[in-house]
Amino acid sequence: MTQAFTHATHLSPFTWRYGSDAMRQLWSEEHKRRLWRRIWVALAAAQAQAGLVTTEQVEDLRAHEDAIDIERAHTIEADIKHDLMAEIKTYAEQCQIGGGIVHLGATSMDIEDNADALRLREGLSLLLTRLRTLLLTLCDRIEAEADHVCMAWTHLQPAEPTTVGYRLAVYAQDLAADYKTLRVIRDEIGGKGLKGAVGTAASYAELLAGTAMTPQVLEAQVMRALDLPAYTIATQTYPRRQDWTVLTALAGLGMSIYKLAFDIRVLQMPPIGEWAEPFSATQVGSSAMPFKRNPINAENLDSLARYLAALPNVAWGNAADNLLERTLDDSANRRIILPQAFLTADELLLRAARLIDGLRIDADAVKRTLERYGVFAATERLLMAAVKAGGDRQRLHEVIREHSLAAWADVQRGMPNPLAITLAHDSTLLDLLSSDAIQTLLDASQYVGDAPVRARALIDNIRSSLNLYADRPNTDG
Repeated sequence: MTQAFTHATHLSPFTWRYGSDAMRQLWSEEHKRRLWRRIWVALAAAQAQAGLVTTEQVEDLRAHEDAIDIERAHTIEADIKHDLMAEIKTYAEQCQIGGGIVHLGATSMDIEDNADALRLREGLSLLLTRLRTLLLTLCDRIEAEADHVCMAWTHLQPAEPTTVGYRLAVYAQDLAADYKTLRVIRDEIGGKGLKGAVGTAASYAELLAGTAMTPQVLEAQVMRALDLPAYTIATQTYPRRQDWTVLTALAGLGMSIYKLAFDIRVLQMPPIGEWAEPFSATQVGSSAMPFKRNPINAENLDSLARYLAALPNVAWGNAADNLLERTLDDSANRRIILPQAFLTADELLLRAARLIDGLRIDADAVKRTLERYGVFAATERLLMAAVKAGGDRQRLHEVIREHSLAAWADVQRGMPNPLAITLAHDSTLLDLLSSDAIQTLLDASQYVGDAPVRARALIDNIRSSLNLYADRPNTDG
């Protein structure tokens, strides 16, 4: 009997908390069984062309293709202990004319693996739609912040200035690469085809003996009806490397989102406080500390991405340990890792898009950090100008170093940064440059190179690419 699942029993967080209803439906039992029936109908239709079954039998199967009865299938499965055979019996009971020819010549994985390949492709298409939205949202934020100068950090220490838009462009560039990878993988998804128990198509050759149809033609007709290419070589299953390839790409997507989220967590720390994720008026940050504004969305993204990164290792084992023509030790974990990988990626993309759309950039905090540390970075600019004015590079380096160390000590004590003033009054420098020129050179907001230009060039490229992809077959929405 079908069990009624409620919150009185254990439920996976993916059943209701993480991922979308659309992705859950795609990986549902109902959708899987509907795909199985679609494949059985396509197989019967090809066999009808070979004269093995009648048109009436095929039409009877087609008429009941959507009549999924999971409760009846589970009742049968409880007795026979085989889920696909239970679905065959359920389908056959519904089809008084065509029921006797369901699954003729096929082995279980001829049905299950082709259905899984279709679900992989459908899942990737949905994720590409989500990723497209995230990329376009990022592009809008990059455009708005391309010229917004901020302090950059290397080794978690103040470095030189950059712009907020340029920093956001780092994440967009990685995600654009993920988009390209996922599209290529989606478009190359293949099914097992119709090759029987060990991939030799012996059962189909026997079945088609005496007809004008070959096993290759039968397979081609079925796969054409499914709009799914078949691997040239398969054993009882499609190559399990395909699952590993897909999950590795999803883990790569998770890696890109992980970095974005982790950086937001760092920049949201009160000592920096430049960025912050959305925080509603009624939101509670901590049960113990009422003042807390924890970055729960960014932390959630990092938590889920860390889980997603672990799943390709399971798929690797499934491929590497798939001994000879097949073993069944991949079956149970594939029921878990495939839907959970897609639901995890789905949640990552949906949540990241909301986070970026509502990301708060505190211009005052950005300015304070730049004023506190930016002048140190601008000393490089001053050094170059002073040398060009005829100064000794080594001597000037020592002069600037001594002033910088004294100023750094003041900053560490919480005092305003005095470096621009002390350098503007240094006699060695004043022999080469005016005081106004020195202070102008120490304005870090003018020391970002071509960051704004590069950031805008990237978003132009991303938008153009997404428009180009949208005009191609297998559009992502």
